[in-house]
Amino acid sequence: MNIDFAAVLVVLTGLTGGIWLLDALVLAPRRVAVGNAASGTSAAAIKLPWYVDLSKSFFPVILAVLVLRSFIVEPFRIPSDSMVPTLLNGDFILVNKFSYGLRLPVLNAKFFGSGQPARGDVAVFRYPREPAVAYIKRVVGLPGDRLEYRNRQLLINGQPVALTPLPANPADPGYQQFDEQLGQINHQIQMLADGRWSMAGFWPGLQLRREPDGTAAWDYQVPDRHYFMMGDNRDNSSDSRVWGPLPEENLIGKAFFIWMNLDCITLNGRCGRIGNSIH
Repeated sequence: MNIDFAAVLVVLTGLTGGIWLLDALVLAPRRVAVGNAASGTSAAAIKLPWYVDLSKSFFPVILAVLVLRSFIVEPFRIPSDSMVPTLLNGDFILVNKFSYGLRLPVLNAKFFGSGQPARGDVAVFRYPREPAVAYIKRVVGLPGDRLEYRNRQLLINGQPVALTPLPANPADPGYQQFDEQLGQINHQIQMLADGRWSMAGFWPGLQLRREPDGTAAWDYQVPDRHYFMMGDNRDNSSDSRVWGPLPEENLIGKAFFIWMNLDCITLNGRCGRIGNSIH
């Protein structure tokens, strides 16, 4: 079961803040009256009810976490290999919540800012099929873009996306890595070295076909207020090719910084990833 942490924070903030307010307006005056009526007993000497004491202790902390997480920056952990080589399973990242406009927690309605994703951004968003789950992919298609994929080459509005092959990695001979230029962003992707790419599991909205060499090809027009997202591990990613375009209201923010890696915590290396920017 996936828990909506934002909803939990909102409920706890409302609950503890409501009890604090109730105490300030109703319960505290009653305690003062009782203290004045009791001979030799001051209001300060009357013990606070446990729920009031607990709420007063936790409300400022919960409120601060809610504001920080909802409107400034939010931490995430990368749970899979879909963004290799840019992000590795176990990376802990920070996400800028200002980048695409501020949204109300739980409701996800934008109330401030007009920022939109740029082509090539690494974005975190609510998974369309299960909104309580956060996904991270790269923005490939913007609203209105015509996307094509043929002969293992991605084209955007008829223009091939620049790919430069990189030297083979002897430690991982099953994959070929490339430098890719998406908009203003230059980054690395990887694809299966043998060119295999099954057509099984593709989103039915794609115009699919099979090339003479047996590889899959497709075309797609990105609708308004939607984005086409793809993982950098191009042949091993559940992305818009599988579940369709991303609605604009599902955006959470732009990933920008790696602050920790799980392998470093467990003394298994990869500490050099700490402090790297994400692009």
